[in-house]
Amino acid sequence: MDEKNLDVNESTEEEINLALEQALVRCKELEDAHARAIADYRNLERRTEEGRLELRRLTTASVIINLLPIYDDLTRAFEAIDPDIQKHDWVSGISLIHEKFRGVITSTGAIEIDALNQPFNPKFHEAIGYAEGKEGSVVQVMQSGWIIDDNVIRPSMVMVGNGNNE
Repeated sequence: MDEKNLDVNESTEEEINLALEQALVRCKELEDAHARAIADYRNLERRTEEGRLELRRLTTASVIINLLPIYDDLTRAFEAIDPDIQKHDWVSGISLIHEKFRGVITSTGAIEIDALNQPFNPKFHEAIGYAEGKEGSVVQVMQSGWIIDDNVIRPSMVMVGNGNNE
């Protein structure tokens, strides 16, 4: 009877050890799968946030691009005001509206490109012609350019100096 018990005990112990080993392997597989699932979720969160930021940036740029022609028209209107009527109150009122409009544009993070007297840079400027002035420098800005988040949404339309000084 002792030999039978010994065989049964050894067999049971081997089965227990095998089951324990299988359980440990399964536990390791589940831990690895859990770690992968957490990493995948974090990557999904990061990509989702990047997508939201990109959508915000594109939406803002789209709105600003559509508002800039109105701002340009107001700017040109002020440049064309006859000096005889510049002192009128309504001109001052429209000037305040113009400045508020500019404030709305800049509050979105848009920055006007400073082009005048700067070296011509095709990344920021679109040359539409040459004029007298320092060669390679912007001598006149025909239309302002704008940047949002280091991305040019509209280059400045400029006249570039041809090297003939006035």
